[in-house]
Amino acid sequence: MKSKAQRRKTIKHRIRKSITGTAAKPRFSVFKSNKSIYCQLIDDTAGVTMASASSLESSTKGKMNQAKEVGQKIAELAKSKDISDVVFDRSGFIYHGRIKALADSARESGLKF
Repeated sequence: MKSKAQRRKTIKHRIRKSITGTAAKPRFSVFKSNKSIYCQLIDDTAGVTMASASSLESSTKGKMNQAKEVGQKIAELAKSKDISDVVFDRSGFIYHGRIKALADSARESGLKF
């Protein structure tokens, strides 16, 4: 029986086969740990991270509130670089809880998935 990390890795590889980011429509990659949440806008054709945000810089309390703040922050960084459309890459995590809160706040702040 596979562990939770091994299952997530398998799912991540299956997702990444079909998702690629370009300069016009970068990949919006999300990673969460037990304490923090991180996201990046990645141009896979050039192999460059265009923008990144994490909850390490956040001053708010609570993981859900931090996820919402990170979503707003990455949307502001994307707007400053004239990016409005992205491809969402949940990295094998279930679209629930903090991942959903981050995505919803990024959508509310102007990103289109």
